Amino acid sequence: MLSEFDLIKRYFKRDRPGRAVLGIGDDCALLQPTPGRQLAISSDMLVEGRHFFAGADPRMLGHKALAVNLSDLAAMGARPVAFTLSLALPGADPAWLEGFAQGLFALADAHGCELIGGDTTKGPLNICITVFGELAPGHALRRDAAQAGDDIWISGTLGDARLALAGYLNEIALEPQALEQAGLRMHLPTPRVALGLALGLAPSSAPIAHAALDISDGLTGDLGHILAASGVGATLNVDALPAGPVLARQGRDLRRRFTAAGGDDYELCFTAPAGARAAVIDAGRQSDTQVTRVGTIDAQAGLRLVDADGKPLELGLAGWDHFAAG
Repeated sequence: MLSEFDLIKRYFKRDRPGRAVLGIGDDCALLQPTPGRQLAISSDMLVEGRHFFAGADPRMLGHKALAVNLSDLAAMGARPVAFTLSLALPGADPAWLEGFAQGLFALADAHGCELIGGDTTKGPLNICITVFGELAPGHALRRDAAQAGDDIWISGTLGDARLALAGYLNEIALEPQALEQAGLRMHLPTPRVALGLALGLAPSSAPIAHAALDISDGLTGDLGHILAASGVGATLNVDALPAGPVLARQGRDLRRRFTAAGGDDYELCFTAPAGARAAVIDAGRQSDTQVTRVGTIDAQAGLRLVDADGKPLELGLAGWDHFAAG
């Protein structure tokens, strides 16, 4: 049977140069910040039975565990540097650990993000990652910086992850191929790091975008965090929301509900001045990321949902809440 330290050495300690002055193997890791840069730090926890199904594919789970953290860095316009990993495991299963490590490190290597430490223990499956990034002072894309008159933009597409969940829970019937395609958006989200960097690292003295966050609990709920922090309101064109390719083949009502409040999308929602539209489109082109303008920030408080003709919609939507949900 693998001991805790054998487990770490075999699956998670890598003998390759990185940013850390001191990595795995001591009481603390040591990072040397780049002169003139600020650190951006975020932490997310994934709990079996709450954030993912029991028996989830370990390779996909390794990817997603890091992706949701990289998505937070993307939302701040920060470049990934390093991360820590803490695991509670019901047992030291070599096949599971091998798959998890492969998925984790494939994404980490793609973003130059080094594992520098963490912890392991025995218990119900629980994955906690803390990620570290860097950005220039004054270039963080904060939630409290939206301004009246800003455009609201969305990266990528929305709703396929929620559609997959509905299929898994038998809320709706999906063909096996459609469920598999939608499920990839749920299990393998794409952190929009390149877009976040392009929006935050403008050639001018200020970022292109004003405010941003990543969409994890549903657009309307997450956008509400920007509105509350910035003291503004918004008008959102629900019919302009870019539906995922599988959801796009569903009926209008389902498309509206799952794009506006689906959750688990890990796309960016950001605001930018109307005069920056060309720069936003160029940032999307540079980062090979679709960007769609879906609404405006208003001085009047509250979130107003409208259709393609500007008529008000009453959809009765609510974002995900870990403690309100059953």
